[in-house]
Amino acid sequence: MVYLHDDERLDYLLAEDLRIIQSPSVFAFSLDAVLLAKFVYVPIQKGNLIDLCTGNGVIPLLLSTRTKGTITGVEIQKRLFDMAVRSVQYNHLEHQIKIIHGDILDMPKQLGYGKFDVVTCNPPYFKTPGQEELNKNEYFAIARHEILCTLEDAIRVSSQLVRPGGKVAFVHRPGRFLEMIELMKKYRVEPKRIRFVYPKLGKEANTLLVEGIKDGNPDLKILPPLIVYDDQNNYTDEVQKILYG
Repeated sequence: MVYLHDDERLDYLLAEDLRIIQSPSVFAFSLDAVLLAKFVYVPIQKGNLIDLCTGNGVIPLLLSTRTKGTITGVEIQKRLFDMAVRSVQYNHLEHQIKIIHGDILDMPKQLGYGKFDVVTCNPPYFKTPGQEELNKNEYFAIARHEILCTLEDAIRVSSQLVRPGGKVAFVHRPGRFLEMIELMKKYRVEPKRIRFVYPKLGKEANTLLVEGIKDGNPDLKILPPLIVYDDQNNYTDEVQKILYG
């Protein structure tokens, strides 16, 4: 039995036949997290994976359907950590998924350098604005803005955690594309696969998926664009398949 607290609810992760605990008063997962979980390479039979800035654990839950490897999620906000733990318990995945309450900056020392085959991260997208511009909801502010973790932090820590030849994957905003590439190269994560996500055909990209290899050789592939909505504002066939199976 897993208990829900306050305004929490159980939502379906439809394509995977899983449930996840969510709450309107904390930052819920978005399509971005689902796309990252589908985009990243994962070893099927075994491996050691870690998801940084895991929130309520959506990416570890989704990855559990693609790999038999062990998965660790790291979340600094206590309430989101607790929701992630209970979601793992609800889906009976304690044998595969472990959620850690902590700061990603501490993870290399705590978990070990070069211990993971795959690192994923859906970091805060926006630089921290002035105090008057921050969302008054602390959960939303921390999830959206680089208050506790910058883009450089996320890339540096990912590089420290992944083994040479291991994969690192991020989802972010196209406006920080060049910054991401520079930082990945700075920390020896060679960009290998990039995919831009567009809300509709003819619109500007609003999401960026990037995967790199620690100490990999330069050989960048730009994948076909992913379009989210068709002209009737329905999900495209590819996105429907990702979301609903």
